[in-house]
Amino acid sequence: MKLSAKAIFTNLIVIALFIITALAYFNPVLQGKAIFQSDIAQYKGMAKERNDYKETTGVESYWTNSAFGGMPTYQLGANYPHDYVKKLDRLIRFLPRPADYLFLYFIGFYILMLCMKVEYRLAVLGALAFGFSTYLIIILGVGHNAKAHALGYLPMVLGGITLVFRKKYLLGFILTSIAMALEISANHYQMTYYFMFLVLILGLVYLIYAIKDKQLKHFFSSIGILILAVVLAIATNATSLMATKEYADWSTRGKSELTINPDGSAKEINNGLDRGYITHYSYGVTESLDLLVPRMFGGSNHEDLGKDSKAYEFLIGQGLQPSRALEFSKDLPLYWGDQPGTSAPAYIGVVIFFLFVLGLFLVKRKFVLWLLGGTMLSLFLSWGKNFPALTNFMIDYFPLYNKFRAVSSIQVILELCAPILAVLGLRELFKSSVKKKVKMKALKFTGIIVGSVLVFIFLMKGFFDFESFRDASMVQRGFPEDLMAMIERDREAVYVNDTIRSLIYIVLTAGVLFLFLRGKVKKNLVVIALGALLLFDLIGVNLRYVNKDDFVRSRAVERPFQASDFDTAIQQDKEVFRVFDPQEGLNGARTSYFHNSLGGYHAAKPGKLEDLFEYHLYENNVEVLNMLNVKYIIQQDEEGRSFPAVNDDRNGNAWFVERIQPVSSADEEIKALKGLNSKTTAVVNTKAYPRITKLSYEVDSLAAINLVDLRPDAVKYNYSNSSAGFIVFSEMHYPKGWKSFVDGKEVAHIKVNYAFRGMKVPEGNHEIAFKFEPEVVKTGSQIALGSNILLGLVVLGGIVFSFWKPKRKGAKK
Repeated sequence: MKLSAKAIFTNLIVIALFIITALAYFNPVLQGKAIFQSDIAQYKGMAKERNDYKETTGVESYWTNSAFGGMPTYQLGANYPHDYVKKLDRLIRFLPRPADYLFLYFIGFYILMLCMKVEYRLAVLGALAFGFSTYLIIILGVGHNAKAHALGYLPMVLGGITLVFRKKYLLGFILTSIAMALEISANHYQMTYYFMFLVLILGLVYLIYAIKDKQLKHFFSSIGILILAVVLAIATNATSLMATKEYADWSTRGKSELTINPDGSAKEINNGLDRGYITHYSYGVTESLDLLVPRMFGGSNHEDLGKDSKAYEFLIGQGLQPSRALEFSKDLPLYWGDQPGTSAPAYIGVVIFFLFVLGLFLVKRKFVLWLLGGTMLSLFLSWGKNFPALTNFMIDYFPLYNKFRAVSSIQVILELCAPILAVLGLRELFKSSVKKKVKMKALKFTGIIVGSVLVFIFLMKGFFDFESFRDASMVQRGFPEDLMAMIERDREAVYVNDTIRSLIYIVLTAGVLFLFLRGKVKKNLVVIALGALLLFDLIGVNLRYVNKDDFVRSRAVERPFQASDFDTAIQQDKEVFRVFDPQEGLNGARTSYFHNSLGGYHAAKPGKLEDLFEYHLYENNVEVLNMLNVKYIIQQDEEGRSFPAVNDDRNGNAWFVERIQPVSSADEEIKALKGLNSKTTAVVNTKAYPRITKLSYEVDSLAAINLVDLRPDAVKYNYSNSSAGFIVFSEMHYPKGWKSFVDGKEVAHIKVNYAFRGMKVPEGNHEIAFKFEPEVVKTGSQIALGSNILLGLVVLGGIVFSFWKPKRKGAKK
């Protein structure tokens, strides 16, 4: 870690190596191509209105009308004032996507290794192992960019923590603050939350050793420094955190007001996600062995075996054209594990697994305890519903655990711990201070353990039938049972082939290390050989799932959806309305790319809108569509072609009602929508709005309200009515940020019909305006500005101190 000319030159060479490696793996980016990521395509659909408005006007809007009937843009790429952390992040991720994330994996882990006093060659080896871990590559293929972003900064945070516990207090504080600020800015709090489990285990282990070594003062000083660093990092991201918290409370992640289910039964009250939703993606217990045998459970739902598959031979034998048979065998449903589906196995590399086990024998117990503890907890929690005792305990009693879905993704902690312990084990193997006898014994036991596991896996194939619970539905869809039998044989074939493949890599890895211990090869050659084995192993698997075939012209990525004839026809209509595609429902953003839609694509949907779907739209209550001003409903003709059916019964953008139907709870409010004539009646929870006492209004025949201006964050209406009235708006009610005005004077509006805006208005001709001016952005930005200034001063002070301290010591001499 010394700042010498040699160290600077070495690190620059390493950075250049990481850049070249990232660009080499994703080499199509050098041809101007981009990877097509399904999740990012959906994100672009959600964010298009916000992006277009920013590009056209230069104004940052914090609301969009294009998705879910209207929602904040806090999770759709919103930019906040004084967000200097995001600017730093953009400097670090300067390569074209997705090479930028792969580079981030590399550099983040490399910094961690340097913080743990690992020499640069082994640090590079660990960085490559971490960066090319299959799960980390596959999330780039499908577009989980926020997740990849967060995972890239986790090693840096761990590096800062390590420095503080090494008594490098100032440098550790600075690195932890900056890395944690970048981590939070990545905006994938689930990954950050899971990382905290590893930190808790590390802290517990270090506390035990502090008590044992009588170093409690150092321990608690380190904890205090780290808490200050995290608080400062949080403060620099105040705006995004506060905005996310505000939206989360309104979304499906927040506590529902309802106490009944759509069928009228009692609803389980919780302040988070449904238990089944949380554990829907749970790793199988036996399936965890694919950490060292990639296709033990088939690999993915879309495996490409080409002409080597039994399914291909069967189809050819049935007289199918070779081109059709080959097309089928390139997309085989080989995965037969417990999860609903998967894009690839969470393979960490059998070479790394071997070195990980070796590290258990050679590395100091303090490191083994927290790294093995993090690994095992990560593995157990990833089993989800397959380990109900632990999972239910965490959901019921551990704070915030029920806020996140897909518990299988907690294996990212395992993917971080494994290469750390592997590199530390290799470092001990190279140390001359460790007796050769100890090293040889460790290598022998590692070979026996890992080899036995692989042989056991190979022999276990006789106990599996290679059937998937999804096979029955495939037969129902018309797949011949004979073809399914061939697919099962293909599953068995890849099981056997990949087990033998892993055995070969283990033999080669053990052989290289054995030759080193016998003095037959030098350290540098061992590092090169292990690097080659590691890369061939991991990249060989990764290329099955993310390769040049996933890249397309940049234009196709920038414009992921193409307008159909019915999209073009709808766009000719210059009125303001919404479009609903029942085929897309609440889980697709294609319609949002072209129109204002009821659907969208986000893990945290607006809670009130989802309730409207579950309690009414799924029961064909079209009155809800009328209230939402849905003019076009996408339907299909007898030949399966989509066309826009016009809903002539819609209520429009806003309308006067004649009466208020009072209710006293959210349950009564949502039930009252059944059979409601929403054109004449509005449902109001008068317990929440006790000032609403007038329940009937006159609406004369000439009363009218017209939308005159619509922007993402502002809307204006003109209305006329001879009497004081009550207006219902088709816009979603959001409790924070929206201000309403009549003739420029701020007035109150309320929530009506469970999810919409309503307002009492005076008689006559007037202008109504709504403006979205979220206080959370103003307040958060002020906190972020002050915190960034403070962080900058600390960094500057650290630099000055680092250069001044040696001179001061020299003067004393």
